Amino acid sequence: MPTPAAYLALAHAEKDSVVLQRLAQCPYPFVWQALAANPHTPPVALQELSAARDSVWNDNRLLCLLATHPGANPVVLRAVLGAVAAKLEEGERPYAAVLALADRLELEADEVRKLGTLRGASARLRRLLRLRLSLRT
Repeated sequence: MPTPAAYLALAHAEKDSVVLQRLAQCPYPFVWQALAANPHTPPVALQELSAARDSVWNDNRLLCLLATHPGANPVVLRAVLGAVAAKLEEGERPYAAVLALADRLELEADEVRKLGTLRGASARLRRLLRLRLSLRT
């Protein structure tokens, strides 16, 4: 049975999409984050990770990594958008993920703008969100 360190090493260095997809089912949040940072992680694994939950800090970091992943397609980004919206509704503050989603042209500006209307959105987040969306090309 592999150790947590072995899972982490694989998540960082592996390029095989089948192996990376299996790793997404691992119970360790530090492995999830490594997968979300690995540019070879396939979209199906990224989408699965968008539903992974551990703690506020780990969840928010994971969502931000997923929102900035170069292989995140519109399906993944909408899954992340939904997870971020749920966190905001719960009163949590996944602000880095919100702003990262605002930079993703794969999402419509109106989809992302709605995040600023949710319960956990601060005035500062709404201002930064408006700014980021206005800078889109």
